[in-house]
Amino acid sequence: MSASTPQSGTNHPLRGILLVLLATFLFAGHDALSKFLGGLYPVVMVVWARYLVHTLLMAGIFLPHAGLRVLRTRRPLLQVLRALSLLSTSLLFTAGLQYIPLAEATAVNFLAPVLVTALSVPLLKERVTRGQWAAVVMGFVGVLVVVHPGGDLFTPAILFPFGSALGFCFYQLLTRKVAAHDSPTTSNFFAGLCNTLAMSALVPFFWQVPNLGHGLLMLALGGAGMTAHLLLTQAFRLAAPALLAPFGYCQIVFAGLLGFLIFSHAPDATSLAGIAIICLSGLGAAWMQRGR
Repeated sequence: MSASTPQSGTNHPLRGILLVLLATFLFAGHDALSKFLGGLYPVVMVVWARYLVHTLLMAGIFLPHAGLRVLRTRRPLLQVLRALSLLSTSLLFTAGLQYIPLAEATAVNFLAPVLVTALSVPLLKERVTRGQWAAVVMGFVGVLVVVHPGGDLFTPAILFPFGSALGFCFYQLLTRKVAAHDSPTTSNFFAGLCNTLAMSALVPFFWQVPNLGHGLLMLALGGAGMTAHLLLTQAFRLAAPALLAPFGYCQIVFAGLLGFLIFSHAPDATSLAGIAIICLSGLGAAWMQRGR
């Protein structure tokens, strides 16, 4: 199946776009909740709650039909590495949100597709064109514009979302590796369960009893993440990935709106310019990959 073909073979582009927009809004809402809860509770506890709820929801959806065979993998080591890459992304991004505004942190995290292009050469032995290398350089320029020297974001804290983008890059590269051996359901369930177990081992050292309202927000955190992933899966069954990819960047727009409404922060003109450059670099890399 080509990159421009829906996974189900059934083409409903408008429905696919609407589902992606809803998913990106939920992802932005998930990040806003992470920022809010991370200011009240240890980051380890917030990330643990997110994975616990996510995994329990997946178990409720898939175990009744597939049973434990959904966890059978042909590449257990790669699956563990993939899960830990995703976990590093969650921890670093949530930690970074305590210091970096929501829109700017989201934009830096969207450097991941550009990093995938760069690292696919040494790790996957793929050929990258000059245009794709230009997109990589452009992405880093965008980050430099966002965190320009002398600006409020020119602090070591910017390394948190950058590290998150790097972790998500390795997660995507490993996803390519395991896709030939395990189903998406197995990969996602395995990652959720692995990270839940890892965070469950750590959370007793950071435990604080949440009040009822905050406990409900933690449930909403996991629910938003899980629902967004399911919506994305359905979207790619209805429309071509090449068509849907640009709409994924609406998450930065939603993050900016929620950052303004909840945390009273609006990116300045320089940050907006850097965000735009990052978006263009990612879209350019995706377009050139589609052409290949």
